[in-house]
Amino acid sequence: MPEFVVLLDERHQRVGVANKATVHTEDTPLHLAFSCYVVGPDGRVLLTRRALGKTTWPGVWTNSCCGHPAPEETMVEAVHRRVRQELGIELTEVTEALPDFRYRAVSAEGIVENEFCPVFWARTEDTPSPDANEVAEFTWTAWPDVVMLAERTPWVISPWAAEQIPQLNDAR
Repeated sequence: MPEFVVLLDERHQRVGVANKATVHTEDTPLHLAFSCYVVGPDGRVLLTRRALGKTTWPGVWTNSCCGHPAPEETMVEAVHRRVRQELGIELTEVTEALPDFRYRAVSAEGIVENEFCPVFWARTEDTPSPDANEVAEFTWTAWPDVVMLAERTPWVISPWAAEQIPQLNDAR
C-alpha cells in the first residue's frame, strides 16, 4: 500500500497529498515532515546512522528519527508510529520543541528535501531494535557532545540535524 505525504503551500497550509515514493526528486514540493530526538533513561540522546540503502544521505549520522505524518494522523501519532517502525521502541513522552522549523537541502545525488518539519523531543525506557532498512547503527550520546558535533563538524551529520541541534540547544 502506498505511503502518502501532505503537500503544503508557502503558508504551511495543506493543499493536497502525494505518493511518498514519487515526491522526493530534484524538484520536491514543500511537504509536511517531523524530526524527533529521543532521550533515554540516563539522559543521553539517541543518534542514528541512516541505512546505506536510503535514497538520500545514506550512511549519514542524524537525529533519532524522521518521518512524514499520514494525511489523517496528528504529528504526535506520526512520531510514535515512525519511532516504533524504525527503532522498535515505545515512547513515554513526546514534546514539540521547534514548531516552525523548515529546511531545504540538496543531497549529493541531486534529490531535494523541502520540508516544513516540526521538531520533537521524546523519551523512552526501551533499548532500540532498529529496522536495518532505515538505520545502519545507533549510539546514545550526551547532549553537550551532540551540540559540539553540530558546531564543530556539521558536515558529518544530516543538514537538517546540523540546523536543528543549535536551535534546540538555544531553546533549552
